[in-house]
Amino acid sequence: MADRQTGSGQLQRAPKHTHTGSSFLHKLHDHAPNSTQLIGFLTLVISGAILLFLIGLTFTATVLGLIFFTPLILISSPLWVPVGTVLFIAIAGFLSICGFGAAVVAGLSWIYRYFKGFNPPGSDRVDYARSRIADTASHVKDYAREYGGYLQSKVKDAAPGA
Repeated sequence: MADRQTGSGQLQRAPKHTHTGSSFLHKLHDHAPNSTQLIGFLTLVISGAILLFLIGLTFTATVLGLIFFTPLILISSPLWVPVGTVLFIAIAGFLSICGFGAAVVAGLSWIYRYFKGFNPPGSDRVDYARSRIADTASHVKDYAREYGGYLQSKVKDAAPGA
């Protein structure tokens, strides 16, 4: 665009577009994508076409594989069901043993750190619970002493020879 100088020496920009008749072609030209947007769109279209082709190829191979191997699978199915069951039970047992082993190791590690005084996470809750249990046991002991003698005297009153 051309720059115009005003009388005071300042540069003034000329207006970008002056649409008096605002035709369809002028609006289309204003909204036309730049080269970066065009390259990005073409990349998207090409990548999408390649992925669509690969999906079609995979689907076709799967269907053809099922067509050719279904008779073999049906003939050998009495063998596959027991083998699959045994494999499932073996893998589930192995994974559960590993999980229980990891839980035991983690628990023993926590207990070791707790008794060594390293204050593992949650040790404050254990200390609080231990103090609550000790307080409750003390209160029960005091209650038993207080009311145990009372009940013993009542038993002596009911059976004087006892």
